[in-house]
Amino acid sequence: MKQEVLRNNLKQIRTRLGMSQQDLANLAGVTRQTISGVESGQYAPSTTISLRLAKALGCHIEDLFWLEEDLPEITAIPAKNLPVGQGLRVLLARVGGQWVAHPLIGKDAFRSEMIPSDGEGNRLPHTDTVLVKLLDEPQKLLNTVVLAGCSPALSLWARAAERWHPELRVHLTFANSMAALERLCRGEVHIAGMHLYCSKNQEHNTPFVRRILKNQTAVLINLGIWEEGLLVQPGNPKNLKTVADLAQPGVTIVNRDQGSGSRELLERKLQEEKISFTAVQGFDQVVSGHQDVALAVATGKADAGVSSASLATAFGLDFIPLHQSRYDLVILKQYLEEAPVQRLLGTLGHRQVISQLQALGGYDTSLTGEVVATVEAGSNGKYN
Repeated sequence: MKQEVLRNNLKQIRTRLGMSQQDLANLAGVTRQTISGVESGQYAPSTTISLRLAKALGCHIEDLFWLEEDLPEITAIPAKNLPVGQGLRVLLARVGGQWVAHPLIGKDAFRSEMIPSDGEGNRLPHTDTVLVKLLDEPQKLLNTVVLAGCSPALSLWARAAERWHPELRVHLTFANSMAALERLCRGEVHIAGMHLYCSKNQEHNTPFVRRILKNQTAVLINLGIWEEGLLVQPGNPKNLKTVADLAQPGVTIVNRDQGSGSRELLERKLQEEKISFTAVQGFDQVVSGHQDVALAVATGKADAGVSSASLATAFGLDFIPLHQSRYDLVILKQYLEEAPVQRLLGTLGHRQVISQLQALGGYDTSLTGEVVATVEAGSNGKYN
């Protein structure tokens, strides 16, 4: 049987009321040492003393004292970006039959609000596991789907799905297209969102999935076809019209990180124009997300940056279209049998998701929810 520990917040309530330990002791008819012992947890008061304390403070006894069971612990595999250390806030998900601990740090600690933690993880040096002391029962964590990607539309989808299925929890972990695919390959996430284009094959996403996943079978389900291009300041004060204009004197850009679809698009368009990367001021000025690109342009830190039409609309920026990109969700075939994943994917074709994507602007939803490709293990991939 789990050991139960008596907890209290006597000190918090007492100090909030502006009372000293002696003041409370006088009202409750006990000694100051008794108050001190109760607050420190060294003394478990009798029922009589507990009732006296509650009456003196004008509250219910349940407001002062509660029983807390020893928190359960489970062993999990750390996501690659989980740092070494103790007391780390983590989110847990069951992926491929094993628990995976994702750190709630930096951008991954927030949606718009801070994400509640599932437990405190201790990952010690030179180990391949992390011991997580849970803050809730593990059964409640089994309905978690972990999604890696960079599109702001992913959060819209997640919120809509959680409204339909209150027991479902979708954890979004930020990653550019290639990083998301690598996390899927390592077994850290259920779904990877990506928008990469292979000019050699003239294909979206599939060649990269084939190369990274190798001997694993995966399906690609479309989230939407979004318009990518240059975000420029309102009114386009530098009169930018094409990628070639980025090499003009006095024009500064902000760029995305290696492995992102936006950087791949910029590099491809510059190469088509036979413009050296070094000729573009700010090419090495790197930020890690679409919102960061839009914010840099909106605040005047850069004149332009590559992102989507929906981000331009959200930040009130002008937009120069460059490419229609297919944003796909990559899922290992084995995960399609898992109930939480099925529930999440089942919402893709719902009117509310479609209407939310359309309202963003710059999204073609004609393929949303459709399987656009299947990459078989050990094959060159095939289209459905």
